Amino acid sequence: MTDNSIAVETAAAPVAASLTRHKFRPKPPTHLADMTPEERKTVMKESGFPAFRVRQLENHYFSHLSIDPDTMTDLPQGIRRQLVEQFFPPLITKVYSRQADNGTTIKTLWELFDHTKIESVLMRYPTRTTLCISSQVGCGMGCPFCATGMLGLTRNLSTAEIVEQVRAAALLAANGGLAGGATRLSNIVFMGMGEPMANYKSVVQAIREISALPPQGFGISARNITVSTVGVVPGIKKLAQEGLPVRLAVSLHASNNTLRDELVPMNKRFNLEKVMDAAHDYFLATHRRVSIEYALMRGINDQKINAIELAKRINHYGDNWAHVNPIPLNPVEGSRWTASKPEDEKQFLRILNDAGITATLRDTRGNDIDGACGQLAAKYYENETTK
Repeated sequence: MTDNSIAVETAAAPVAASLTRHKFRPKPPTHLADMTPEERKTVMKESGFPAFRVRQLENHYFSHLSIDPDTMTDLPQGIRRQLVEQFFPPLITKVYSRQADNGTTIKTLWELFDHTKIESVLMRYPTRTTLCISSQVGCGMGCPFCATGMLGLTRNLSTAEIVEQVRAAALLAANGGLAGGATRLSNIVFMGMGEPMANYKSVVQAIREISALPPQGFGISARNITVSTVGVVPGIKKLAQEGLPVRLAVSLHASNNTLRDELVPMNKRFNLEKVMDAAHDYFLATHRRVSIEYALMRGINDQKINAIELAKRINHYGDNWAHVNPIPLNPVEGSRWTASKPEDEKQFLRILNDAGITATLRDTRGNDIDGACGQLAAKYYENETTK
């Protein structure tokens, strides 16, 4: 793996192959968000401009969410476009967006510089506005019920490709693009395409820029940022030492190793015991409750015995350290994996609550617009190949 990633291994051959596929692809153009503040000043000086111009560009990008040279009236008109071209090369371009939930959900398919595709989803709730972002083009984890997993992994995203998703969504929200008028983007979840821990360096750098105060960042509290993982244990352990109070979400999806080996191939490398131990250690290190994500699949992992097994695993640690999010599966077209019956969802939730575990059935968004991560991209590629 590159130094942007934490090396992971799996017994699943397709996953192992896809993890290496991105190595030989060209790198995205270097963007202001890819550089440290000192690197920005060095590049600015090497271009023949004073270092203080960096702060002006940072202010436009992070404070005003702008990369439009016409708005940068504090810069000499003769150099605006030159600096924009140098520090803000185009990294993501909207292919199309789809709205759902009466305009409070917008899912966007983005094209990157190399014509690959990623997705992000902007969602407005009564008390917050949340953006779900991607960290990779595709995913190498190979979970069979996941649309992104079916695509395989193409490459990691750069820090700036991650940050640009946030800037674009923050601008859309501020300009009233969601139903209900202008609002401030307040929450970020790394639950889109890709395994964030497999692109660790870029993800952590992006988190620091997202959470830093303007003009060094967007000023979105790190406590309102969630990083999801299928259970890459080295990444969980490393994130616990970063000093970032982000929430960890672990995509468990199974209550025993036999089932999880099938649903989450990474379990063959880091089994349930290792993942749960690392997640609990994260709680102890950060004092932030861990979210346990559990996609409910009809007749697969949603029965009474599964809920009882899951409750025992969580309560093994003896403290109020985890919050469980049972998630009604947004099924992929043509897949044998489908959503649970409502009565099984209720029973699953009741068993967890009766065991003293805080559990909330996840509010699903965008079912009518291919809302699960990877579905828009998968459908796009399918349409392109059938033309």
